[in-house]
Amino acid sequence: MAQFGKDIADDLVLLDHKLKQLKNEYDQYFLGTRKRVPQMLRAEVNKMIAIYTNISINNTGNRFKFNNLRARYSAFRRLWDDNLRKIEEGRYERHLFKADLHDRERNDIAERRSQVQARDGGPSQGEIFEAYVNARESTGQGAKGLTPEKLSKLLAKQEAQIRKKTGCEQVKFRVVVEQGKAKLKATAVKR
Repeated sequence: MAQFGKDIADDLVLLDHKLKQLKNEYDQYFLGTRKRVPQMLRAEVNKMIAIYTNISINNTGNRFKFNNLRARYSAFRRLWDDNLRKIEEGRYERHLFKADLHDRERNDIAERRSQVQARDGGPSQGEIFEAYVNARESTGQGAKGLTPEKLSKLLAKQEAQIRKKTGCEQVKFRVVVEQGKAKLKATAVKR
C-alpha cells in the first residue's frame, strides 16, 4: 500500500488487521501484561474509520466489509471504555479478584505466624514441620524432598550449635515469612 485512501480493498484489509491488533493489545492491558492503554493504535483505527465514514464506497462488498468493521470497532470501543471506567472507579472484576486473593494470602501468612509465635512452650517438631511446609507452599517455594526426619536432624544440629554458643538451656524454633520466603527462626531461652 503506497498511500492510504488509494485502494479501498487494501485499506480495509489493513483496517481489519489493525483492529485485531488493537483488540489483542487491549486484552493484554486488561490482563495486566501491558502497562499502558494502546492509544496510538486506537487513534490510527479511529482515523481510518472516520475517513471511510465520510467517503462514498461504491463497491457493495467493500461497503459491507467496512460497515462490519465499523460495527465491530464500535462494540469493542464501548466495551473498552466501560472497562477503563470500571478500573478508574475501582470496580473492575479482575483487579478486585487479584486484590482479594492477595489480601487472603497475607492474612493466612500473618495468622500462621501469630499462631506459631503465640505458643509459650514452643511448638513440637511435627507442628514446626507442618507450619514450615505450609509456609513454603504458600510462598511458592515448595517443599519437595523435605521430610520430618530431615527437618528434625537440621533443627537438632542448629539447637546444639546455639546451646554451645549461648549457653542456654532451651532453644525455641518458629516459622516466619520474610520478604516472600519461609524461614525458621531460633530463639535461645535462658532460665
